[in-house]
Amino acid sequence: MPGRSALGAAPELDRGSTVAVVGASLAGLWACEALRREGFSGRIVLLGDEDNLPYDRPPLSKQYLAGEWDATRIQLRSRDKVDALGLDLRLGARAVALDLARRAVALEDETAVAFDGLVIATGATPRRWPTQVPHGVLTLRTLGDADALRAALAGGARRLVVVGGGFLGMEVAATARASGADVTVVEPLAVPLGRVVGPVAGEAVRSLHEQNGVTIRSGTGVATFVGADRLEGVTLDDGETIAADVGLVAIGVDPETRWLEGSGLVLDRGVVCDETLRAAPGVVAAGDVARFPHPLSPGTVRLEHWTNAAEHGAHAASTLLAGSRRAVPYTAVPYFWSDQFGAKIQAIGLPEPDDEIVVVSGSPQSGRFVACHGRDGVLCAVLGISMPRALMALRPLLLRRSRLADAVELGASLKT
Repeated sequence: MPGRSALGAAPELDRGSTVAVVGASLAGLWACEALRREGFSGRIVLLGDEDNLPYDRPPLSKQYLAGEWDATRIQLRSRDKVDALGLDLRLGARAVALDLARRAVALEDETAVAFDGLVIATGATPRRWPTQVPHGVLTLRTLGDADALRAALAGGARRLVVVGGGFLGMEVAATARASGADVTVVEPLAVPLGRVVGPVAGEAVRSLHEQNGVTIRSGTGVATFVGADRLEGVTLDDGETIAADVGLVAIGVDPETRWLEGSGLVLDRGVVCDETLRAAPGVVAAGDVARFPHPLSPGTVRLEHWTNAAEHGAHAASTLLAGSRRAVPYTAVPYFWSDQFGAKIQAIGLPEPDDEIVVVSGSPQSGRFVACHGRDGVLCAVLGISMPRALMALRPLLLRRSRLADAVELGASLKT
């Protein structure tokens, strides 16, 4: 990668080496486990800015928010299993700067961690509303955020307005509505999830939510939040005001790279990596923070999915141990899912809103279907709702970069 040589060569890692993993996240934990599994016996320092052991984020908008699971249930590993990795575990330790020349991570408490190898797994941060908002307007990313939203819904706030119809917003809408809240989703696009899954699946998701009592206000945005001390309502761009006790801003996330500014790493809507997830000699990135080339994309991509974070963590660790000559590209086919009102939304590949979309099994109107996404006549993604077996039957064609026509033909033969 251009400019990397100025950063120096990476040292060989051995039992006397230290690997710093910044981010006690899914990607960070899987990196630690992979390092040990592949025989690294040196020191591993795992830094996390929260005080909690690594935990699973998807339940924060579902089972944990609903009060069905407690904090112990969402831990990725028990304390005993984390201890068995032999980590120098530092929770509540926020990284504030990276000095590549000295190979050290500076912490908020003015101490530093020297390293021979570095894994960057700092994830992403929710985008905040650009102006001041009254109390009761929340975001959701951390366990503490989920606690605040859960407490509000359990404490009598029964009118929820969700700003943003992405996966997080729609999952929270489904969970809150199932718990008895009056829920409105405000989405500037024509359909929820339109930017991620396209118009066909987006319309099916809209129908699913409306059938379950969620109000969808699409094609408009939020002008302002109403209320002096506490949220009282949300005024839309079209002038309508919706009464609200609690609001959730779910308008996307930004990769957490602020602490890396001035470090010498290439930052462009994430940490720019090569195809092996290497960002610099002896430095790799994984999960939501990493931007990397992928065979299914003409450019670089940054993925915010659970499976990608886990697989990235393991692959980044392997790249770190392999060195520049033996590292292999990361080519895993992206997979993501979302559970809403009992329906399972799944996608394999990299769907885009402008893809050619062909429904090959079931029907969007029924709420059960599989669709193939094509670009330039080549299959680039398969998306389905509540038809997991049919969706997975098409996966081998995606791995082979088959023609869209071949995938359509196979999909049409699948039983619904």
